[in-house]
Amino acid sequence: MLTRIDSEKREYEILSEVATKAADSLGRKRFEEKCAIRTDFQRDRDRIIHSKAFRRLMHKTQVFLSPEGDHFRTRLTHTLEVNQISMTIARALRLNEDLTAAISMGHDLGHTPFGHNGEVILRKIHPGGFNHNIQSLRIVDVLESSDGNVGMNLTEEVRDGVKNHTGNEKPATPEGQVVKISDRIAYINHDIDDAIRSDVISAGDLPADCVKILGETKKKRIDTLVTDLIEHSDEKKQISQGEECEQFMNKLREFMFENVYYNETVKRDEELEKVEIIITTLYSYYLNHPEMLSEEYKALINVYGIPEMVKDQIAGMTDRYAIEMFNKI
Repeated sequence: MLTRIDSEKREYEILSEVATKAADSLGRKRFEEKCAIRTDFQRDRDRIIHSKAFRRLMHKTQVFLSPEGDHFRTRLTHTLEVNQISMTIARALRLNEDLTAAISMGHDLGHTPFGHNGEVILRKIHPGGFNHNIQSLRIVDVLESSDGNVGMNLTEEVRDGVKNHTGNEKPATPEGQVVKISDRIAYINHDIDDAIRSDVISAGDLPADCVKILGETKKKRIDTLVTDLIEHSDEKKQISQGEECEQFMNKLREFMFENVYYNETVKRDEELEKVEIIITTLYSYYLNHPEMLSEEYKALINVYGIPEMVKDQIAGMTDRYAIEMFNKI
């Protein structure tokens, strides 16, 4: 039988010197007895996967608001693709795969319904603003319970990776840094795939120099970027891309913002107007009728106030549930 202690010892034997070891974790905010079998990072991964917030990702928009077809990405499939890319990199660099998995699985838990459009609208109307990475951290710290307690009580390393997977701050661990770059590698390339499938762009529209350096296909581009990251980060605490790959990946990202993310076919005015009406109506309704909030959220009003719990309620909704509630009221 392989016990937790055996696994922790094995990490020192197998993993890189720069890898984050479970036995060296900064720990949890609230004391817990150790598991006999799983390391702390393995327990964090499992808690995230078994959470309601994780299950809701399957019905949250990635980019396309009302895709016609079964093969467009959702927030859940995006999360799984980030996990796959980051785990490949972590394994090659001999980093902690359990920590990498926990961060990648939890990084987008706080996303709103209707993708980034919902995030923008909620940020505009909520007095405290809104950022999905901060909401992801709030979910694991407060909104999702573990054993009847408030929050999942995750380790500091996982919390840091979830919070800093986007934005200007760099994650403290190399595993968190791997997830941050993997997130970008994943969404740029799978969004290209979805955009081509929906005829928003064609493969021939991609910048020729990006195609020449990174590859003609999604598979080739991901392989190029992953291999480059591994080669430039081996045995280093700071995970980084090669200058050329980083330059052309960023150029490809700029192309996507100009031609897809802000494209009128993708972001039709009437669709955006519908999203704004739905979210603002729900926000106003719950603000004036806090008794209609979910029971677990009503229980936290005395601690965080009504507006914060209204924000939590709406941010946690799937696309279809938000539409259903809007129709009801």
